[in-house]
Amino acid sequence: MKRIDVKRELLGTVKGNDGDIIRYLKDRFEPGLKPRQRPKGKLKGIAEDCWQALALAVAVARGESLRAGHTLLLSHGMAVERLRTILPDAHIGITVDLWPQHPATDSQEDRAAAGRMSEFNGWFLDPIYRGDYPPLMRDHAGGLLPEFTPDQRRLVQQPLDFLGVNNYSRAIIRHDPGHPPIQASHVPPPGPVTEMGWEIYPDGIREILHWVNDRCSPPAIYITENGAAFHDEPDEAGRVDDHQRRAFIRDHLAAAHRAIAEGVPLRGYFAWSLLDNFEWAHGYTKRFGIVRVDYHTLERTVKLSGEWYGGVARTGLLQLD
Repeated sequence: MKRIDVKRELLGTVKGNDGDIIRYLKDRFEPGLKPRQRPKGKLKGIAEDCWQALALAVAVARGESLRAGHTLLLSHGMAVERLRTILPDAHIGITVDLWPQHPATDSQEDRAAAGRMSEFNGWFLDPIYRGDYPPLMRDHAGGLLPEFTPDQRRLVQQPLDFLGVNNYSRAIIRHDPGHPPIQASHVPPPGPVTEMGWEIYPDGIREILHWVNDRCSPPAIYITENGAAFHDEPDEAGRVDDHQRRAFIRDHLAAAHRAIAEGVPLRGYFAWSLLDNFEWAHGYTKRFGIVRVDYHTLERTVKLSGEWYGGVARTGLLQLD
C-alpha cells in the first residue's frame, strides 16, 4: 500500500499549486488498461481488451490482473476521499473506456456471448455504482476475484459528480469455446474502419451512453474521448482537408445529441485529440489530431476538422450536411 500512500501525498500538492483553477478532476483514466500485463510484466497489445485480460488473469496469471484492478479501485476511493478534503468545491469523477457489444449473428449463442461481454463492461463501474463486481464476473473468475470488506466498499462507493466515457466504436462478438472463461471472441467489423481498424459506427456512442446511464445513473456524463485516426497529409498549399475525420466527429456529435434528447444527462464532449500525438504502442504512426503536427519541425496546422469543430464549439450549432 506504500505506493497508494505516496499518491495521496502527491494529491496534496494540487491545493497549493492549482487548486484555485482546477474544478473538474478525474482521479483515474481508463483503469481497465492498467491491469493488462502478461506474466513477467510484458505488456499486451493495445488492441486486446479488458475481457481478454480477464481470461489471461484466470487462465495464466493466477489472478494478478484481477488483484491489480482491485487495488486500482481502492486507490480510486482513497484519491476521491483526499480530493474531497483538499478541493471541496471540485467536481470529481472517473473515466472508463466502453464499447457496445453486438452479436455477430442473431443466433442464441452469439447473443449470449455479446451479453457476457457487456456484463464485463462493469468491471470498474459496478463496484463504484453498485457495490460489487458484476455477478457474471464472479462466476467466471471464481475465487481469484478479491472480495470487498465493508470499509473498502464504503471507500470505493463514494459518490462521484460525473462519469467520463471514452468511446470510439462497437465490438462484434461471437460465441467461441476456444476462448475461456468467457467463451467469446471478436470478429472483424462489417463496416468501414479507421486507421486503427475500428469500425466507424456513430450510433455506438448513443447506445453506450444509454447503457451506462441505465446501469449506473450518474448525475452527469461526459464523453471524454471520441475521435478517429486517418492518414491525412497537407496539400501543396499546406492545408489538411480531413473530410473523413470531420464526418466522423459530426456524426458522433449528432448521435450524442440524440442521446440527450432521449434523457441521457450528457454534459459535454471532448474530441480526441487536439494534436497529433504519441499513440501508445502505435507511436507516431496514427494521427487522431484536429491539428496536424509536423514531427520534424513541430509546426502546427489546424486541419479542416479543427476549423469546423471550432465553429461548432463557438456557435453550438451542428449542421448535418
